[in-house]
Amino acid sequence: MILGVIPARLNSTRFPSKVIFPLKGKPIIEHVYEKALQSDLLSKVIVAVDSEETKNAINCQNIMMTSDKHQSGTDRVAEVANNFNCDIVVNIQGDEPGIEPLLIDQLITLFEDPNIQMASIASTDLQEDDLNNDNVVKVNLDKENNAISFVRNNLNPELIYYRHIGIYAYRKNTLNLFTSLTQSDNEKNHRLEQLRALDNNIAIKLLISDFSHRSIDVKEDLKNYEN
Repeated sequence: MILGVIPARLNSTRFPSKVIFPLKGKPIIEHVYEKALQSDLLSKVIVAVDSEETKNAINCQNIMMTSDKHQSGTDRVAEVANNFNCDIVVNIQGDEPGIEPLLIDQLITLFEDPNIQMASIASTDLQEDDLNNDNVVKVNLDKENNAISFVRNNLNPELIYYRHIGIYAYRKNTLNLFTSLTQSDNEKNHRLEQLRALDNNIAIKLLISDFSHRSIDVKEDLKNYEN
């Protein structure tokens, strides 16, 4: 079984109540949910909420209430995943209303390689404005497309960076290992939970794409979805 989970924390610091903010007539997270349902490879999709307000505001068939004490979206995903007999878990960020079903399937297909334990997506669409935008996470890769580092700023001009896309996939045992680890100093300092994996020698394979849609990190990002 391949499980898709969309973590929906209500109290986003940069954009409060972001997941239920209306976008083209429906909450942002409903757009993500509907896209995820179109994946050919996901067996089931769950929206993992942490408040009754979110649950009552969204029209999604599969909703699961989770703890409001989680330190990261991955911890919330793991709580849901441990209720299912699944092999692969896909963490689809609730602020990616432009996510493409085919991209989700391409990410899952990477796990045909039994050596891959965790994977994500890197886009070649990295614009000049992205380089100095702390909300846009950048990633540089080794020759096998494994992540070397993720950064928000202070880019090394000698390295090639890609724009990181907010979706992760894990084998279930790797997800449980990840969430059993304490937050690393890098993770806390950079506010990037994927650094916990790298700091504990969990390799992250990156699927390279030309995906151009942007996540909604702050309210100003809504302008990218006006047309």
